[in-house]
Amino acid sequence: MGTYSNQEWYIKAVQQLTTEYGDVPPPWVYSPNGHPYSMEWRMGGGESHIMILGEWLDQQNFDQEARIAYMRKYPPPPRWLQWAARFIWALQTTKDIDFTPYFEQLKSLGFEGVDNFEEDSNDERWE
Repeated sequence: MGTYSNQEWYIKAVQQLTTEYGDVPPPWVYSPNGHPYSMEWRMGGGESHIMILGEWLDQQNFDQEARIAYMRKYPPPPRWLQWAARFIWALQTTKDIDFTPYFEQLKSLGFEGVDNFEEDSNDERWE
């Protein structure tokens, strides 16, 4: 088990989320108008959600097929497609990644919005 798995706050949060969603949903479900690079994910409720989600996902030990199914349950908005690609293909590197081949694979898997990634990511409403 991970860092938070035995913590009361974590257990309670997972129980609440799994009661509502059946699992712990990704960030865009927690905050539909959130941007992946927002400060929201580095403090407060957003940070807590990322911590809970990360711990829960580690516990699930999803294979790639299960990761794809999880993303299909919660289709990501275009601005979250890099996050989805990192999740599905377990990309651990912190180096710059050329997401082009991953976006093509997302398209072939039926995920929508790939062609709108740049536009959605750079929309003025996120500034």
